[in-house]
Amino acid sequence: MAQLIQSLFEEQKEYINHFFNHVDADQMEEFFQICLACTGMIIFTGVGKSGIVAEKIAATLISTGTRALYLPPTNFLHGDLGIVTSEDLVILLSKSGDTEELLEIVPFFRQKKAKILSVVSHDQSRLEKITDFTIHLPVKKELCPFDLAPTTSTAVQLLFGDLLATALMRAKGIGVEEYASNHPSGAIGRKLKMTLRVEEIMLKGKQIPLCFPKTKLVDALMELSNKKCGCLLIANEARDLLGIFTDGDLRRSLQVDGPKVLEKTMETLMVKSPITIEKNLFAWDAARIMQKDPKKWVMVAPVLEKNKVVGIIRMHDIIQAGG
Repeated sequence: MAQLIQSLFEEQKEYINHFFNHVDADQMEEFFQICLACTGMIIFTGVGKSGIVAEKIAATLISTGTRALYLPPTNFLHGDLGIVTSEDLVILLSKSGDTEELLEIVPFFRQKKAKILSVVSHDQSRLEKITDFTIHLPVKKELCPFDLAPTTSTAVQLLFGDLLATALMRAKGIGVEEYASNHPSGAIGRKLKMTLRVEEIMLKGKQIPLCFPKTKLVDALMELSNKKCGCLLIANEARDLLGIFTDGDLRRSLQVDGPKVLEKTMETLMVKSPITIEKNLFAWDAARIMQKDPKKWVMVAPVLEKNKVVGIIRMHDIIQAGG
């Protein structure tokens, strides 16, 4: 049995890799841009397993800051067309692209002047011919031994949906504050907004990536690598914060100076005025400070108490603690 499961792992990996190797990135980019430009609601529909996936995608979009809705196709024929406007975007999910229930409702969406997109896995489908734009999700074969039960095709649809939701979330600059506000009764909202403080989740003690200002970069690299924080905090012996040096700073320094930069001291390489966090702040407030500039989010920050380094906090830890 273990061998059977292992072989199925390998088989599904092959099919998923086929999707990544053959999906049209330009087509996906255009699909994403259409969704991003939507001023109304993104309405999903589908039949059978594709309908279940469509519902999940809509739910993910809603929770990550995009106005979305899922309705079964039959609902539109019995009154729910009333919700559709010319500002909306309708997305139809169908592996074959020949699902009769979806084909039947397209003319009614046209009457509402909504933009219509289709997500299919078969080329030259009927849906493709009557919708405004189509993205193809390549499927080599279903994992089902008869190549019939929706298995690989639904996995690919879920990948597509998660990719779309994440792209929209990033493009709209949805931060952890708004994400938490969409989950007021969940652990994220409860902990981030009300109870969790920075000192409870920050890295402290030997976990802090520290070095002295006179330390050469070549000698500080092990600390940078071993502490896995993506940065070094530069401080004096009294732990007064002097600056920060990140993985990004390392890459930029190497591009400018090449190997010679390894002999430079950290005081010549560090950023002298980094964003800092006080240890008694709520995690909610720390996240807001770290995302103050929407064009340059800070993913890691020194934690101070009276300008002394007492910890370091990562955005990843804030989100994980809230989940």
